Amino acid sequence: MLDPELLERITARRAELDQLGEQLAKQLAEVRAERDELAVAERFLDRVSEQLAEERASAAPAPGQVGGRPVMLIPHRTPDVEETMLPPDHQRILAAVRQAAAALREASSRT
Repeated sequence: MLDPELLERITARRAELDQLGEQLAKQLAEVRAERDELAVAERFLDRVSEQLAEERASAAPAPGQVGGRPVMLIPHRTPDVEETMLPPDHQRILAAVRQAAAALREASSRT
Protein backbone atom coordinates (compact mmCIF):
# COMPACT_ATOMS: atom_id res chain seq x y z
CA MET A 1 0.00 0.00 0.00
CA LEU A 2 1.16 3.53 -0.82
CA ASP A 3 1.88 6.02 1.90
CA PRO A 4 -0.96 8.62 1.94
CA GLU A 5 1.39 11.37 3.13
CA LEU A 6 3.76 10.69 0.24
CA LEU A 7 0.85 10.68 -2.25
CA GLU A 8 -0.33 14.02 -0.80
CA ARG A 9 3.13 15.52 -1.24
CA ILE A 10 3.33 14.27 -4.81
CA THR A 11 -0.11 15.71 -5.59
CA ALA A 12 0.78 19.04 -4.00
CA ARG A 13 4.05 19.23 -5.93
CA ARG A 14 2.27 18.36 -9.17
CA ALA A 15 -0.21 21.20 -8.51
CA GLU A 16 2.71 23.62 -7.83
CA LEU A 17 4.42 22.58 -11.05
CA ASP A 18 1.17 22.93 -13.02
CA GLN A 19 0.72 26.44 -11.64
CA LEU A 20 4.35 27.32 -12.39
CA GLY A 21 3.93 25.94 -15.92
CA GLU A 22 0.88 28.18 -16.47
CA GLN A 23 2.79 31.22 -15.19
CA LEU A 24 5.75 30.43 -17.43
CA ALA A 25 3.46 29.91 -20.43
CA LYS A 26 1.87 33.32 -19.75
CA GLN A 27 5.30 34.97 -19.43
CA LEU A 28 6.48 33.29 -22.61
CA ALA A 29 3.43 34.57 -24.48
CA GLU A 30 4.12 38.10 -23.19
CA VAL A 31 7.79 37.86 -24.22
CA ARG A 32 6.84 36.67 -27.70
CA ALA A 33 4.29 39.48 -28.09
CA GLU A 34 6.86 42.09 -27.07
CA ARG A 35 9.44 40.60 -29.45
CA ASP A 36 6.89 40.82 -32.26
CA GLU A 37 6.27 44.48 -31.40
CA LEU A 38 10.02 45.15 -31.44
CA ALA A 39 10.33 43.50 -34.84
CA VAL A 40 7.59 45.78 -36.18
CA ALA A 41 9.34 48.81 -34.66
CA GLU A 42 12.65 47.77 -36.26
CA ARG A 43 11.05 47.40 -39.69
CA PHE A 44 9.41 50.82 -39.30
CA LEU A 45 12.72 52.38 -38.24
CA ASP A 46 14.49 50.79 -41.22
CA ARG A 47 11.87 52.18 -43.61
CA VAL A 48 11.99 55.67 -42.11
CA SER A 49 15.80 55.64 -42.12
CA GLU A 50 15.85 54.65 -45.79
CA GLN A 51 13.36 57.40 -46.65
CA LEU A 52 15.41 60.00 -44.77
CA ALA A 53 18.59 58.85 -46.49
CA GLU A 54 16.88 59.13 -49.89
CA GLU A 55 15.54 62.59 -49.04
CA ARG A 56 18.98 63.76 -47.90
CA ALA A 57 20.59 62.35 -51.02
CA SER A 58 18.09 64.06 -53.29
CA ALA A 59 18.43 67.34 -51.37
CA ALA A 60 22.21 67.39 -51.70
CA PRO A 61 23.39 69.88 -54.30
CA ALA A 62 24.33 68.41 -57.66
CA PRO A 63 27.70 69.31 -59.17
CA GLY A 64 27.87 71.39 -62.30
CA GLN A 65 30.41 71.36 -65.14
CA VAL A 66 33.03 74.05 -65.70
CA GLY A 67 35.76 73.49 -68.23
CA GLY A 68 34.76 69.84 -68.56
CA ARG A 69 35.25 69.06 -64.89
CA PRO A 70 32.61 68.71 -62.20
CA VAL A 71 32.40 71.59 -59.75
CA MET A 72 29.97 72.52 -57.02
CA LEU A 73 28.01 75.47 -58.34
CA ILE A 74 26.99 76.62 -54.87
CA PRO A 75 28.89 74.85 -52.15
CA HIS A 76 26.80 72.92 -49.70
CA ARG A 77 27.51 74.41 -46.29
CA THR A 78 26.19 73.19 -43.00
CA PRO A 79 26.66 74.89 -39.63
CA ASP A 80 29.50 72.55 -38.68
CA VAL A 81 31.52 73.36 -41.85
CA GLU A 82 34.18 76.00 -41.33
CA GLU A 83 34.72 78.70 -43.94
CA THR A 84 38.28 77.43 -44.43
CA MET A 85 36.83 74.20 -45.81
CA LEU A 86 35.18 76.05 -48.70
CA PRO A 87 36.96 76.19 -52.08
CA PRO A 88 39.57 78.98 -52.29
CA ASP A 89 37.50 80.99 -54.79
CA HIS A 90 34.56 81.05 -52.42
CA GLN A 91 36.79 82.09 -49.54
CA ARG A 92 38.05 85.03 -51.63
CA ILE A 93 34.48 86.03 -52.49
CA LEU A 94 33.48 86.00 -48.82
CA ALA A 95 36.56 88.09 -47.91
CA ALA A 96 35.70 90.62 -50.66
CA VAL A 97 32.11 90.88 -49.43
CA ARG A 98 33.35 91.44 -45.87
CA GLN A 99 35.75 94.16 -47.04
CA ALA A 100 33.03 95.87 -49.07
CA ALA A 101 30.64 95.74 -46.12
CA ALA A 102 33.29 97.24 -43.83
CA ALA A 103 33.99 100.01 -46.34
CA LEU A 104 30.28 100.80 -46.59
CA ARG A 105 29.93 100.94 -42.81
CA GLU A 106 32.94 103.23 -42.58
CA ALA A 107 31.67 105.50 -45.35
CA SER A 108 28.21 105.73 -43.83
CA SER A 109 29.61 106.51 -40.39
CA ARG A 110 31.53 109.51 -41.83
CA THR A 111 28.39 111.06 -43.23
